[in-house]
Amino acid sequence: MSLLVVGLSHRSAPVSVLERAALTRESRARLAHDVLAAEPATEAAVLATCNRIEVYADVDKFHAGVAELSTLLARHSGVALEELTPYLYVHYEDRAVHHLFSVACGLDSMVVGEGQILGQIKDALALGQELHTAGRLLNDLFQQALRVGKRAHSETGIDKAGQSLVTFGLEQLAAGTPVADWAAGRRALVIGAGSMSSLAAATLARAGVAHVAVANRTLERAERLADTLAEQFDRGLTEPGGPGASGFTASAVPMDAVPGELALADVVVSCTGATGLVLTADAVRAALAGRTSGAGAALALLDLAMPRDVDAAVHRLPGARLVDIESLAEASADAPMAADVDQVRTIVSDEVAAFGAAQRAAHITPTVVALRTMAADVVASEMSRLNGRLPDLDDKQRAEITQTVRRVVDKLLHAPTVRVKELAATPGGAGYADALRELFDLDPQAVAAVSRADTRADRHTTAREPA
Repeated sequence: MSLLVVGLSHRSAPVSVLERAALTRESRARLAHDVLAAEPATEAAVLATCNRIEVYADVDKFHAGVAELSTLLARHSGVALEELTPYLYVHYEDRAVHHLFSVACGLDSMVVGEGQILGQIKDALALGQELHTAGRLLNDLFQQALRVGKRAHSETGIDKAGQSLVTFGLEQLAAGTPVADWAAGRRALVIGAGSMSSLAAATLARAGVAHVAVANRTLERAERLADTLAEQFDRGLTEPGGPGASGFTASAVPMDAVPGELALADVVVSCTGATGLVLTADAVRAALAGRTSGAGAALALLDLAMPRDVDAAVHRLPGARLVDIESLAEASADAPMAADVDQVRTIVSDEVAAFGAAQRAAHITPTVVALRTMAADVVASEMSRLNGRLPDLDDKQRAEITQTVRRVVDKLLHAPTVRVKELAATPGGAGYADALRELFDLDPQAVAAVSRADTRADRHTTAREPA
């Protein structure tokens, strides 16, 4: 296993750098393709969230791999390599596995234990499968990361508080007041209709806001989200009955209606994939000037986008309170650690060891298959020779001799092949495959052919396997 991770996150880089380095889905796809085209890499996947950008690759040269991945990450992010390098981290082999498993469990998130990262890991894997840049190693790695994350959430209380980046952001806006009390009866505007925006809309509805207006560049998506919110409350799926819940309504509006909605709103949550500002300081200033008399004294804005949707200058506007990713990063540094972190770390360590053993054991399989194939060829050759020397054997005799020879070969190979698989699963066990090939003079091309066929079959299966 030659797994390499090069990336940056809220733990290694300031938000201003993360914002400039943010990747669109199209740029993630181009980055994965270019990594795969680079000489050191045979597989590639890109994990990008609002507070991390990471490139995963299977490489045959560590130093060349680090250099190539760093260069490509700088090129596609648009941040100069010399500026980006101080904020990059590198993980290799088991440390790379440990890092992704920790990320999947929420140990590396701004809000420790949050579960949204699992969906983002699943999206990264799906993109790698769609682009055919994720091969056997990355398919195995990301599938296992999803299972480890789910195990951590089901077996421990790491997410007991039920926090997400959305709830953490709303708590910052509420400034010590219970969110349900703070949100009761307010009017909210949610800009965007993706997964984070959907979570924000549902969280606001559960908190007791009176109305949620959803704005999106594609109006149909906004309408679907608004309809879903209304249906959930009609069916009682989101625990109606809290403050403001009984009169809850939802609506969809086009993006050109945002200025008018902004003047009506008490709470605004924005999380789009836009590359420029969605709400400028001038737009917020105009909304503050035009707010109705029924609106609250302060306009609360939560910006969860990367790059940012809301102009940072809004921080300085009287009558507005803005919480963005930078604010959340600062607040999370002082937040109490989620429950059961030590237990989750133990789970991660155990799963890393198990994954490494499985990968090392899998590494020996093509050599064992090639050995058994060679043995079968020897048996077939010797039986053909015997048939030429003893043509008078009847079919029953010939079948019995063939079966006896096969049993002898199988018994001779059984103990060493079982033992070599066990040894290969131990740290440093990769050399046993080389020893087996050397001892039995196996053709390297035959072993490689087994590996290629196995990888193709594995990719065909995992592309259809639910995460």
